[in-house]
Amino acid sequence: MHFAENLKFLRKRRNQSQTNLAADLGITRTSLAGYEKNVQPPFRTLIKFSEHFNISLDALIKYKLEILSEFQFSQIEKGFDVDVTGRKLRLLTISVDSEGKENIEMVPVKAQAGYTNSYGDLEFISTLPKFKLPFLPADKTYRSFQIKGDSMLPVTEGSWVTCSFVENWEQIKNGKACVVVTKDEGIVFKLVYNYLSKRILLLVSINPNYSPFEIPISQVLEIWQFETWNSFEINA
Repeated sequence: MHFAENLKFLRKRRNQSQTNLAADLGITRTSLAGYEKNVQPPFRTLIKFSEHFNISLDALIKYKLEILSEFQFSQIEKGFDVDVTGRKLRLLTISVDSEGKENIEMVPVKAQAGYTNSYGDLEFISTLPKFKLPFLPADKTYRSFQIKGDSMLPVTEGSWVTCSFVENWEQIKNGKACVVVTKDEGIVFKLVYNYLSKRILLLVSINPNYSPFEIPISQVLEIWQFETWNSFEINA
């Protein structure tokens, strides 16, 4: 959970001291200082913070707000936490290392069913194996998925594809390789063709033995664009 760091970030964003914010909320400065150090506040106090900063409880607790752009932050303040069309802000649960830098979480085949149910659960995300790829640009968020089957050769079964998070689905270019996390089809790695106007995506395999298929946008949970792949093994 990111409540403590979000609280500190939001307070500084408004140029408020701990004393001033505590007075605004009707709590003591000592209590506020504790909350910024991971002391869990009562639910009624959480609501006070949510109302004061005009941020939903879900966003205040689950998401790392300081990594968002000003536009993204303004969307949260307008209540656009999640949008299944991909046209508004999409939020992502991530984990960070001891220096506050984002990890690349690895989603092995045996964890993929759990991922489709718990992709927004920080406790689940924190249990996934993690690694770093220093050569990747630092301005994106990455995740690595283990591949099933041979539909995307030369990427072989059991390999890992590392992808960057796609926030705005309208920006997906036709024919781009992506990992698509779905409600019913699980996690699939395909070439994606964008038909948002018809509220569908067309998913195409490189291997001609597999037929293309359409998936309704309402079934899509996340989209990750392919960046690189490798075939290392982990004990996961």
